[in-house]
Amino acid sequence: MVSISNADTDHQNQAKNRQRNIFVFVCLWLLIFLVEFVKGGLLVTLLPVYMGHVLGLPAFAIGIAFALQYVGDNALRGPAGWLAERLGFRMIMSIGMILVLGAVFIMATEKSTGWLIFACGVMGVGSAPLWPCVMSKITDLSHADGKYGTSMSIIEIASLGGAGLGPVTVNWISDTSYQSTLWMMLIFMTVVLAIALCLPGRKESASIATGSRHETEQYNDATTGSLHANQLSVPHVSVTRITGKQRVQQYIALIRSLHIHPLLYPALFLQSFALGILTPIITLYVISQLGLTPAYFNGLLIAGGGVTALGLIPAGRLIDRWGSRFFLHIGFLLAGTALIGIASTTILAWIWIFVIGIGLSYAMILPAWNSLLANLVPAQERGMIWGLFLTLQGSGLVIGPLVSGKLWDIISPQAPFFVSASSMFILFGIHWIMIRHTRKLSSSNN
Repeated sequence: MVSISNADTDHQNQAKNRQRNIFVFVCLWLLIFLVEFVKGGLLVTLLPVYMGHVLGLPAFAIGIAFALQYVGDNALRGPAGWLAERLGFRMIMSIGMILVLGAVFIMATEKSTGWLIFACGVMGVGSAPLWPCVMSKITDLSHADGKYGTSMSIIEIASLGGAGLGPVTVNWISDTSYQSTLWMMLIFMTVVLAIALCLPGRKESASIATGSRHETEQYNDATTGSLHANQLSVPHVSVTRITGKQRVQQYIALIRSLHIHPLLYPALFLQSFALGILTPIITLYVISQLGLTPAYFNGLLIAGGGVTALGLIPAGRLIDRWGSRFFLHIGFLLAGTALIGIASTTILAWIWIFVIGIGLSYAMILPAWNSLLANLVPAQERGMIWGLFLTLQGSGLVIGPLVSGKLWDIISPQAPFFVSASSMFILFGIHWIMIRHTRKLSSSNN
């Protein structure tokens, strides 16, 4: 009777943990979707026109405002992840979303240059905790079965869907009133704050982690390019008071203990740089060099984005089953080849093929890359390490646009595409080297 009772209790606890994990996952999905929706609508569609055409602000002021947003978002991801591990994901995410809510309120009520620049900076700071907290919690929830690919695919759908629907929706609504659109964004951010308050607190996070975490001594993925994070001797962070210098030494030791291949760090940069270098010039290239209309370009974007969105979940499930190695190889090569193709032809049939090829490549790259990183993140200081990875990765989106304009002016309009393609081929080479490094380590240990 006792054994049966214990079995029933364990089964009930597992069912409760499963339901709680599903609830947390849904909250994280909604957070990503809504925040990317708001930021995409504001930064891509509304603010450039509102600040430039409606308020008549100079382009320099707009550039400073956007730069502050991107720098604040990327530079503070590591500290935000570190704080989330100590103060709880609910507190840090709630504080961040309050800041974004306040930034949108300022945009809706103030029209001076200084206030709008300040609001963009605050929005960047407030959104900094989003990705390290979400990725850390997704890694924690998926750690029990090691199926990172499927979880990452679902989260990427939220990101792509929000970032894509935000600009389209705002472009449609803002024809009536910019002010009403800003107030609508304020309502969305209020919903986001309510969702953030539903996240588990510090004690609940520890309970979820204990219920879902089963440490393993095996490789979950042969493509990590280093020893699996759970095999490492990660330094324990003491709860006693320590000096700032000692804390820095702890985290340096922690990062060194990951045994990450040094080439992973430039790979993090290149993965987003390949995309960032095309962001400012892609519309101009399609219109001025290919002679296509904005409506036709929207059709290309919908086709490429649709292929990516539809392919994410199937690719994620296959990655969980077979590993990310082949998907990253094929994805990098396919993306590089398609980018060269777009820069080398004006035949529309080929342009469609190459755009679909890029969409398919990113359906493989996004979940496979995040799965690779998830296997490298240790159980301790998960938020901080994810923040570090995402900061390095986000720097490519900051540097890329600065480089693309110079390449366009000095070399040719096709140059940014060739540099982006070269980044993809370099990523293929780096990943190949990392795999060989892993195999050598595995054979030497045996």
